Parts: sequence; C-alpha cells; structure tokens
Amino acid sequence: MSGSLQTLSDFLQCLIVGLRLGSVYALVALGYTMVYGIIRLINFAHGDFIMVGGYTLFFTIPAMLAVNDKLPIWLAVIVAIAVCALVGVTVELVAYRPVRKKGTNMTALITAIAMSLFLENLAQAIPAIGPNYKIMRRMFSNKAVLNFLNISLDWTTLLTILIGASVMIGLQLFVKKTKLGRAMRAVSEDKQASVLVGINVNRTIIITFAIGSGLAAVAALMYFAQYSTIMTTSGTMLGLKAFVAAVLGGIGIIPGAMLGGLVIGLVESFTTGYISSSLADAFVFLILIIVLIIKPAGILGKNVGEKV
Repeated sequence: MSGSLQTLSDFLQCLIVGLRLGSVYALVALGYTMVYGIIRLINFAHGDFIMVGGYTLFFTIPAMLAVNDKLPIWLAVIVAIAVCALVGVTVELVAYRPVRKKGTNMTALITAIAMSLFLENLAQAIPAIGPNYKIMRRMFSNKAVLNFLNISLDWTTLLTILIGASVMIGLQLFVKKTKLGRAMRAVSEDKQASVLVGINVNRTIIITFAIGSGLAAVAALMYFAQYSTIMTTSGTMLGLKAFVAAVLGGIGIIPGAMLGGLVIGLVESFTTGYISSSLADAFVFLILIIVLIIKPAGILGKNVGEKV
C-alpha cells in the first residue's frame, strides 16, 4: 500500500511541476504565435524579451521597496510589462518593419536572430548588468499550500499555474470578443482586405507586438519566481522551448500555443521524474519531430496546400 501511495504521489508531483513549467512555456509561446499569426515572422528575439523583463524586475523591486517596503514585490511586473512592451514595439519599428517592406522572409528571419544576439550583447555591455549571473529576490512566499501524500505545493507553483491559466483565458477572450482582437484576426487572414474595411494594419501590428512582449514580462515573473538565477542568456533556452511549443500546438493558433506549452512542460517534467533529467530536453525535441512527421501543421494546425 505504501508503495502505491508513493507511486501516486510521485505522479502527482510530476504533474504539478509539469503544469507549472507548461504555464510559463505557454505564455512565451503565445508571444511567438501572435506575431507569427499577424506578420508570418518567427520573432527569435522574443526569448530575450523575457531576459529584459527579468532584469527589469531585478532593478525595480529594490527601488519599489525603498519607497514602500510593504508593497507586494510582484507589483514590479507592471513596470516590467511596460518596459518589455516598449522594447518589443521598438524592435518592430526599427528592425522588422523596414525589412518587411524591402526584404524577404529569409532576411526577416536573419534580422530576428540578429536582434536576439544584439539584445543579449547589449545587456552584457551595460555595467549594472554585465556577463555574470544575478540572484532575483524571492517574489512569492515559499510556504506550502498543500502537503499531502508527500506532495508539496507551494505558493509560487500555485500562483504560477493560476496566473498562467488566467492570462491565457483572458487573451483568448480578448482576441475573440473585442474589436481590437477581431482586427488582429482580420489582419492575420488578409492584410489588404483589412485595409479596405478601415483597419489600421500598422497600428494593429504594433499593438500585437506590445501585447506579446508584455506577456514575456509576465512569463519572466513566473519563471524567475521559481528559478532565481538570471543571466543575459536566461531567455535563450526558454524561448527555444516555447518556440517548440508554439510549433507543436500549431504556430499562429492561440489555443495551439497553450496546448503546446502544457504538453512540453508535462513531457519535460515526467521525463525528469521517471527517466533522467539529462534527457528532458532531448525528449522535448523528439516529441516535436514525431508530431511534425505525423502532422506537419502541429496538433491544432490545418494542412493548407501551397498556391503555385
């Protein structure tokens, strides 16, 4: 009986960890899929927006506590959202828009990779940041909410899952129910037709970048609340896994990004718990390869014949 309870507790613990990781991956994947859905660009700099959000939190929290030490630390995410949105819009205006007008899909992709490297190296060149890692102040209580059958659920994990679920549901409702959300879907379907019905395409693209980049700041809050070490390359692997999640679920599809993120998080957690932590990343990419062989458009994607 004790062996069965231990097996059940191990399973549930892996499930909780997988949902926590998956919530973070899903939020980051939403940033990829929103931009791709609008302008068909894979924004490889998106992972570095998480790094920007992390460092904004790192510097904002002490300043906020110096003003009022009774303020909740997580309120610093408001500043992080604003900074990440500003960085995302700036990258769109300075780098991506000129390339979209005069370049090709390949030059846009190369520009996205270049912007990722630029942001990382720019951060390292800032004296207050530098190349060395920093330790983030704890943002949520480490006190256990649930401790049953050897299952430990702390406030950080619970809030990560709840915040992730709330943001994902809110974004889906925003895109489906609001006028701006309908404009985003219209631009995604046909930019020229959107112009004819009075939609400002450039404004819609800028807002999409701002929202996607702001989501990166929320993901940074959730991620660095659990893993307190932050470096200029912190967003690289996280961004790559989130990109895998977006492709897995069906890039350009918001529910697909959510589903892909949760699947990647669960695969990573159960691989770490039952096989080996050193194979977790390998299994993540293996699952992607298998799914794309079976269904190239992703789990929720639809295969569309290419026009010739």
